[in-house]
Amino acid sequence: MSNPKSFGATLTDTGTQFVLWAPDKNRAVVEIEGVGSFPLSADGGGYFHAVVSDVGVGARYKFRLDDSPAMPDLASRWQPDGSDGHSVVVSEAFEWTDGLWEGPEPLDQVIYELHVGTFTSQGTWNAAREKLPHLRDLGVTVIQVMPIGCFKGAFGWGYDTTLPYAPYAPYGTPNELRAFIDAAHGLGIGVIVDVVYNHAGMGDYYRAYSEHFFTQSHGNEWGSAFNYDGEKSRGVRNFMIANAAYWVREFHFDGLRIDAAQAMIDDSETHIIAEVTEAARAAAEPRRAYIVVENQPQERRMIASPDEGGYGLDGMYSDDFQHAVRVAATGHNDFYYRDYLGSPQEIVSALKYGFLYQGQRSDMRDQAYGTYNLDTPAEHFVHFLENHDQVANSAKGWRLAKLMSLARLRAITPLLLLGPQTPCLFQGQEFGSTKPFLYFAGRTGEEAEAVAEGRKKGLMDFPSVTDPEMLANLARPDDPKTFATSTLDWSELSSNSDLMALHRDLLVLRKSQPAFSQKSARRIDGAVVGEGAFMLRFLLADPSQHRLLLCNLGRDLHMAVTPEPLLAPPDGCRWVLEWSSEHPQYGGAGRRPVEPEKFWILPSDCTLVLRPEKRHPA
Repeated sequence: MSNPKSFGATLTDTGTQFVLWAPDKNRAVVEIEGVGSFPLSADGGGYFHAVVSDVGVGARYKFRLDDSPAMPDLASRWQPDGSDGHSVVVSEAFEWTDGLWEGPEPLDQVIYELHVGTFTSQGTWNAAREKLPHLRDLGVTVIQVMPIGCFKGAFGWGYDTTLPYAPYAPYGTPNELRAFIDAAHGLGIGVIVDVVYNHAGMGDYYRAYSEHFFTQSHGNEWGSAFNYDGEKSRGVRNFMIANAAYWVREFHFDGLRIDAAQAMIDDSETHIIAEVTEAARAAAEPRRAYIVVENQPQERRMIASPDEGGYGLDGMYSDDFQHAVRVAATGHNDFYYRDYLGSPQEIVSALKYGFLYQGQRSDMRDQAYGTYNLDTPAEHFVHFLENHDQVANSAKGWRLAKLMSLARLRAITPLLLLGPQTPCLFQGQEFGSTKPFLYFAGRTGEEAEAVAEGRKKGLMDFPSVTDPEMLANLARPDDPKTFATSTLDWSELSSNSDLMALHRDLLVLRKSQPAFSQKSARRIDGAVVGEGAFMLRFLLADPSQHRLLLCNLGRDLHMAVTPEPLLAPPDGCRWVLEWSSEHPQYGGAGRRPVEPEKFWILPSDCTLVLRPEKRHPA
């Protein structure tokens, strides 16, 4: 058993098979509550296994290694009593109805990030399932759930995973998770899961199994980094690769969002991310898998094809777009935003090229940042205006609807939803949620103090947070009120129905117009047309399908002198208004007349979409 495909407890025809990896241990025993203790056989390479007859679903067990205390299974499928409790044998049997589901295509996806615990007041899979028709009607095609592996505490973001195979119990049972995914597939929505393979969460049991789970060669800002290239690293790699395949195979997840890939340091000939990606795709067959990555250095190898020496992921998140637009919309550019001016040219370049930093000097880092991506297709970049990090990386966790005027929010939203890249929304963004999203971690005692102090230290990189009054009033991560405050208020869906209509209509436009589809053979260019204004031109072979997007985040712009050829309509046509962010049904001030062949005004905090119309004979 040098390369097992399944760790933990799995049912067999006669009982349950138990598999673990604990190199340097001499003995392994499974202690089954109310049944007895059973030795596991050493299989070489640090693996132990046993098949225990007449033990099935519901059996509660722990492992004991040599003379250690009994501990949960690192690959436990179910931890109803928390990360320190007994592991429980479960069945993967489920009456799936998604046999015709083929998985997400690599093009034209619309991602929606959610945290199960705060997406609804109940914080469960069952409650989230009730919201799936809302997401379908909005135009979402892929749901990205924040990490769901078991972690310590009564609530948390999930990035401090301790038992990565066990779905976090407060969200619901494994089969309730399956029911959520099955229902999503029935509505034409894919589901991917955020996985954390860069560090272990506080309170983990990895070291009790083997010190070789962690590297001594590479550092990590969040905790102990996993060993992917050192002594006995093959067992660690197998464990994580099998985990990725497990989520896809046993729960029908459509893929992964790989967290902080830059912290998965691996000097091996084949990088662990490439192996994880390959395993997830194999587990999905014959369905397609959709895999995206967070990679702070913006390395092209993540999304380059394996034939080019890359890892073959479908998409990579771009902070550059969010940072540039946020600075433009709010005027603030401290801490890591200081590399951005929020200029119209920055936004044009982000929409044309995905990343702004592709090897130039970063002032914040005082070194070159990013890699060359000028020829990378747009679908490989995931753009967003809000996500869990960028909302919570602030003293108050305020959403965009509280940081700017609604007119400005309406004006920047089309840049995301009609832009060439793959858009990602954060829960509640579609109806302008005003509920903050804060960092919360339900720890106690010294762990709670350590987490609170670490969070405070990180936020103090923003100068305004160093105000003593602000420091004294920062929300504590361990306070249940912090968690409760971050829960969406779904009554805002009706009270903010105008913003919901704006998001829905933009996604209809994205889906219906070839100019906004990643499948079309379009060309995109852009230009600055004013101090705070710019335009994007979407060009196709059929001139009638051209579209012109104009955005003004400055003062009213008098369009009197317009020596920009991208503003010229196709031959024999004139531009007419197709969509305006100031439409009254979106809560706007009304649509001014748009006559580009005459003097006209591009309003402040407004975005327009123009389409060509044939001129009528005089």
